[in-house]
Amino acid sequence: MGWGGRGARRLVAGVGALALAVTGLAGCGTEARGVCGVIVDSTSYADPATSRNDVTSKLPPFTEGCDWIAFAAVTGSSESSTCRQDPVALAATRAENPNDNPVVEERVREHRVTEVLPRAVKLFDCPAEGDGSDVLGALRYLVKQLSAHRRPDSAHQIIVFSDLINNRGDLDLNRLDLSEGARQRKIKELRDARLLPDLSGYAVVVHGFLRAKTSDPDRFPLLEGFWRESFEAAGAATVDLL
Repeated sequence: MGWGGRGARRLVAGVGALALAVTGLAGCGTEARGVCGVIVDSTSYADPATSRNDVTSKLPPFTEGCDWIAFAAVTGSSESSTCRQDPVALAATRAENPNDNPVVEERVREHRVTEVLPRAVKLFDCPAEGDGSDVLGALRYLVKQLSAHRRPDSAHQIIVFSDLINNRGDLDLNRLDLSEGARQRKIKELRDARLLPDLSGYAVVVHGFLRAKTSDPDRFPLLEGFWRESFEAAGAATVDLL
């Protein structure tokens, strides 16, 4: 569920290009923002108050760059989880703002943005669904939602509140050999089995990486390397591990 805490690491420069405001989902009144996704880890990551504080402080500024937001929860069985929240369309539709009135656009947006944080926070309290944490399943479920709303000229962004300690299914980081060759083989195995989500063009930021730090400290940089390489293999444009 986690991802690294020694400062932001970027896979590829170019977040500026992703963040260009262009004619995407918002058809009316204001410049279009991005297609966005939010993942909230409801497993042991959710226990410290710091994790919830991260959502309440980090999600609102992230939301400012979004026209449409989908949600996913990390549980023990994330892809088949019954713990769901509906997406929020922040931009006014053509029917709601046929004259491209910026005042109407902003009024619609101000109303809908109030729905985002409460939906994300509810995901912290998903019921237990087996032991462990299925981070990859949450990423796959989120990307399935986002793929139907992709716009070639819009920013695509994902914010993840998790320590990224995936220990379910085909990826158990607690037991994984993290030597360079072994982790490259594992990433190829996951990609070949279509277990890595298609993150092509997405800017990804993770809050809480390895927050609990229960592993051997010598594994921290290796875990960071594993996730950085995994996101790169999945096509992510930039990655910040915070």
